[in-house]
Amino acid sequence: MEQIKIGIVCYPTFGGSGVVATELGKALAQEGHQVHFITYSQPSRLDFLNENIFYHEVEFRSYPLFEYPPYELALASKMVSVAMNERLDLLHVHYAIPHASAAYMAKQILKTQGITIPVVTTLHGTDITLVGKDASYEPVVTFSINQSDGVTAVSEDLKRETLEYFKITNEIEVIPNFIDLEKFKKQKKDHFKKAICPEGEMLIVHTSNFRKVKRIGDVIQIFYNIQKEIPAKLLLIGDGPERVHAEQQCRDLNICHNTRFLGKLEAVEEVLSVADLFLMPSEKESFGLAALEAMACEVPVISSNTGGIPELNVQGVTGFMSNVGDVEDMTRNALFVLDKKNLPKFKANALNRAKEFDISRILPQYESYYTKVIEKTRVKALG
Repeated sequence: MEQIKIGIVCYPTFGGSGVVATELGKALAQEGHQVHFITYSQPSRLDFLNENIFYHEVEFRSYPLFEYPPYELALASKMVSVAMNERLDLLHVHYAIPHASAAYMAKQILKTQGITIPVVTTLHGTDITLVGKDASYEPVVTFSINQSDGVTAVSEDLKRETLEYFKITNEIEVIPNFIDLEKFKKQKKDHFKKAICPEGEMLIVHTSNFRKVKRIGDVIQIFYNIQKEIPAKLLLIGDGPERVHAEQQCRDLNICHNTRFLGKLEAVEEVLSVADLFLMPSEKESFGLAALEAMACEVPVISSNTGGIPELNVQGVTGFMSNVGDVEDMTRNALFVLDKKNLPKFKANALNRAKEFDISRILPQYESYYTKVIEKTRVKALG
């Protein structure tokens, strides 16, 4: 396949959309495509050198006139500059707000210079389910999606929800999230497991951004129920607004000695390598990337049955799903999976399922979609 010059716009944070965008860019670069990241700080996973990867920082200064610096304008200007100077073939923006609208503006400016560049928008979830449903944003989100030359969503559920809540006239292609099984795999970390679980306790893990939607209270309640039945420890990875309440809940339940808050970790896979079970009782997940990372490290998943999770977690095979908030059912399922007779089978199934989402299977879907969108744009420009 011939080289494509791609501009990738994303949030550079620990959130799912930024992680997916960065990992996608890295994989594209390794396949020989030229990838230009355009964002306000270096993405957290952009941690290796490759001759095909470039990083362009969006600078936005504050002026006395503005209460908030106009990031969208600075971003659109940077997109124009990079597209012109690097002769990009395509802009791929992750997250509808404000990236898709900034890309539309950039596209119009480039047209005045005689440059036609297609824009692909990938919808990740909260840009649609939380931010997008805000009535004040709806017209901009709808317009930006409809003006994109290509639109992808990370799950069938997210596609359905987008079409339900917005007047979308564009086609939406579902390309699921993916995992790099070279990076996310069970590692030999027996010494780490021994340090945390010196008596051979079961190790339960949860990772998230600790927002209300993740239902951290349910994680702790499920663990409280589990450790009443079998010896177990809980590791909580991540940080966010609900952490203070979670710490207090642990104190109230008197389980602090069996619970550790590890904060934000880069090498999540090292912890997952020694885990026995992953908890994801979220109120909403567009895909459930954290669960996929766990499964790649041979960790079965106990989750809610909401959003895109049923497209990943196979009931009774890779773990179990329950209704949101059904802590008792999640506890029963967790204890069933953790039974020493059952656990090896669930661990093997989790890994087999993760293999279906290996980046080597998903990357070609993006490449062929890019080619289709570029070709369609060329034909339109000639017509």
